[in-house]
Amino acid sequence: MFEGRLPVAGPLPLNARCANLRQFPVFVETLICSQPGRLHIAQLPAPTRLPGQALVRPRRIGLCGTDYHIFEGTHPFLQYPRVMGHELAVEVVDVPDKSDFAVGEICVVNPYLSCGTCIACRAGKPNCCTQISVLGVHQDGGMAGLLSVPLRNLVHAAGLSADACATVEFLSIGAHAVRRGGVHDGHRVLVVGAGPIGLGAALFARLAGGNVSVLDMDPERLAAVPALTGASALPVADTPRDAVASATDGDGFDVVFDATGNARAMQAGFDFVAHGGTYVLVSVVKDPITFQDPDFHRKEMTLMGSRNATAEDFERVIAAIRNGDVPVNRIITHRTSLSGAVETIPVWAHEKSGLIKAVIEID
Repeated sequence: MFEGRLPVAGPLPLNARCANLRQFPVFVETLICSQPGRLHIAQLPAPTRLPGQALVRPRRIGLCGTDYHIFEGTHPFLQYPRVMGHELAVEVVDVPDKSDFAVGEICVVNPYLSCGTCIACRAGKPNCCTQISVLGVHQDGGMAGLLSVPLRNLVHAAGLSADACATVEFLSIGAHAVRRGGVHDGHRVLVVGAGPIGLGAALFARLAGGNVSVLDMDPERLAAVPALTGASALPVADTPRDAVASATDGDGFDVVFDATGNARAMQAGFDFVAHGGTYVLVSVVKDPITFQDPDFHRKEMTLMGSRNATAEDFERVIAAIRNGDVPVNRIITHRTSLSGAVETIPVWAHEKSGLIKAVIEID
């Protein structure tokens, strides 16, 4: 957190490749969300590299629903003021001796900082650590000139561009959901919600061998689905329930993913699941979610949540990008600078036409 730090007028240059801490800037340009609806740029004291950490320079910062929710004041796990930014492509600036990361290397950041000792971490699920701290949400993130991150949260991404690295985190959320849902060859899969997370789920469900359809009430988003994911866009002629019945001869889908962030849509999704099928809630909302218990038992449905992602999912996504399975150039549709984001984030929070993924560029 930056509370109590005094802004200093005038930006200072950053020599990002310098490995000598004495040559680093004293202050770095930082984008702050001080309260819902308010963004501003300040010059804050530059971080120093802590033991076991790497000092990195953010090069690309993806904007996602979380950032827009923080700006709008609707995120359930947040305190203000906050430096946002968790979809990060970074350049390594300084690392401890004998680290296998090199100064100047472009890397991905896994923004889920876990304790390593709680029941979830001991079970190999650091993504739902009982004390999890997510960069840009629970603590200040990457919308700044420098950032210090634990070495264990820095991910090698040899061969990937800065743009590609900035897509890995949100795609990993979809990849993790697909792994949770156990999608395999021949599964009929439905993804509800064609935002970035839903697109990631659809893409990796198809790569897992599923026969994937995507449902969204926005015709523009739906039209982009085939080219971006290879999945089918499920036409909604009457109601979503009718569309699902028509597409599956009334059986429903083997695996259904909700990526809408809408409580009514999440509740409606129970009707889309086949007997013996699985329903994965990727969305998180403040509202209670209810379902009809007799129908749930009649279908012997499996209901599960999917939170964040693990190192395994990050590696899966990086491999898919290297293999040419992810159309990064089509996914990133909007760009801005750190200072420009003060004006563009409020616009993109509401005007979604043509917007799939926006990134902040720092070069």
